[in-house]
Amino acid sequence: MFLFQILKQHALTLFLFTKSDIKTTLIPITILALCAAPVHHPSYIPETMFWIWLHLLQFDVSNQTLDPEEDALNKRDRPVPSGRITLRDAVILRWTLVPICWALSAAYSLQVFYSSVALSVLTGIYNELHAHAGHWLVRNMVNAAGFASFEFGSTLVARYDRSHLDKAGYLSVLFSAGIFFTTIQAQDFKDTEGDLAIGRQTLPIVFPSFSRKTVLPGMMGWSFLLTYMWQVDVWTGSVFIGLAQITGLRFLVFNSRASDQVSFYVYNVWLTMAHALPGYWRYYHKAM
Repeated sequence: MFLFQILKQHALTLFLFTKSDIKTTLIPITILALCAAPVHHPSYIPETMFWIWLHLLQFDVSNQTLDPEEDALNKRDRPVPSGRITLRDAVILRWTLVPICWALSAAYSLQVFYSSVALSVLTGIYNELHAHAGHWLVRNMVNAAGFASFEFGSTLVARYDRSHLDKAGYLSVLFSAGIFFTTIQAQDFKDTEGDLAIGRQTLPIVFPSFSRKTVLPGMMGWSFLLTYMWQVDVWTGSVFIGLAQITGLRFLVFNSRASDQVSFYVYNVWLTMAHALPGYWRYYHKAM
């Protein structure tokens, strides 16, 4: 019973490291992987989610050991500022997770292993080498490359043949990386105040007015392209494009922190739908 309590406490600590990224990273990437693969057996679903979560944990632990003082002020429920784990132990966990992620990935295929290595390298560039606080263009590029590595590896894990993707799989990852590169500023508006305090140079900070004008055309452009490429029906396409328009207009019209948080939630609904479209094409058109 005592051992169970200890394991439960550790499991909760690990979960809290990733809690804030469940809806923004774990769910959208899982949906893309399952739709782009396609999945040949139900057992691949939890495997895929665990692979994504474990690598997300690696990233989040790395990120949350960089500036614990900031988290102590703004995000006190995180494991380090809340005292669930010491900073020293969190740093040890951060580097222990690297070989664990690599070993798990190598058990699937060499290609999944390469994705895991790429994620570890990009995590180090983004966090320890401070790309997150550098020029917004570099930050966007590293972000897009990181998500592409997440998606490439997780889509392989979700497949029966874990050594390569088909054309639809490659296109899914390519389109998603493009979306993140051109619209990632949607997640930065709500964090402008905190980013300013630690010297980050996000697009909303460098170009406050212009950056808000980039969301609508970016989302609309991708909506029309994906609707065409995945041969979406008129009703589904209208909902998808309409959601992009509503989200983009929200960022233009409302600019409070609370409004930007809501707009970001709506953006994630649109993003999740964008990630599901390869499944629409694969299961609808290929069945015809």
